[in-house]
Amino acid sequence: MNINLMPSIFLGHGNPMNALLDNDYVKSWVAIGASIPRPKAILCVSAHWYLPATLVTAMPWPRTIHDFGGFPQELYEVEYPAPGDVNLANRIKILLAPISVGLDRTWGLDHGTWSVLCRLFPKADIPVVQLSIDERQPPAYHYEIGKKLVSLRDEGILIIGSGNIVHNLHAYAWGTRNVEPYDWAVRFERQVRKLLSAGKDSHLVEYEKLGDDAMLSVPTPDHYLPLLYIAALRRKDESVSFPVQGFDGGSISMLAAQVG
Repeated sequence: MNINLMPSIFLGHGNPMNALLDNDYVKSWVAIGASIPRPKAILCVSAHWYLPATLVTAMPWPRTIHDFGGFPQELYEVEYPAPGDVNLANRIKILLAPISVGLDRTWGLDHGTWSVLCRLFPKADIPVVQLSIDERQPPAYHYEIGKKLVSLRDEGILIIGSGNIVHNLHAYAWGTRNVEPYDWAVRFERQVRKLLSAGKDSHLVEYEKLGDDAMLSVPTPDHYLPLLYIAALRRKDESVSFPVQGFDGGSISMLAAQVG
């Protein structure tokens, strides 16, 4: 195995207030940033860039996007002024061929990206690009994109999937986050952990066949799909660890899964 191989990480990003709060999730993100090699650049697949296209950010200085409402003013003042990486964007475009990949110069870094990166790499001095999630495509499409990106790990690129394995806002305990997680949420997260550990990626891709727990845990695919990119980046005999655990509001899994 390549000892210089960069790990890849799925992060449950949860509430954007984690960019400001001091809690166990944040402490674990800080620990991850300190424990892994310094990346040459970062590619993030965020649940919050979910639209009918495959795009990659290709600007020298991506803006910090505050894509949410109803939060304290302090959160809207957070900036993550990391540079972009146009060369990496073009490299991704080549790797994903013959898929049509658009070079985007208007998006930037949404909170799925900056709310975790401001904890992993608070200096914002590592180039960051985002890859969109094409909402028109089935889960297998997203898994195959991950496969096409695996060589970036040998090039010092940290690939992050940012979402939540369990993400049901309809069941979320707003305002009272110290609640016990729902039984269905715990069961589905446990099932996903077992499948990841066993390398049973086909079951993860066909998650809709995993029963009622899956349907409650993944009512929409946007926050689940980033996991498939990370699962696809795993090489033979690589381990999977879970450096962050827990639930927020009973129905949001904060689980992180690290490959390598």
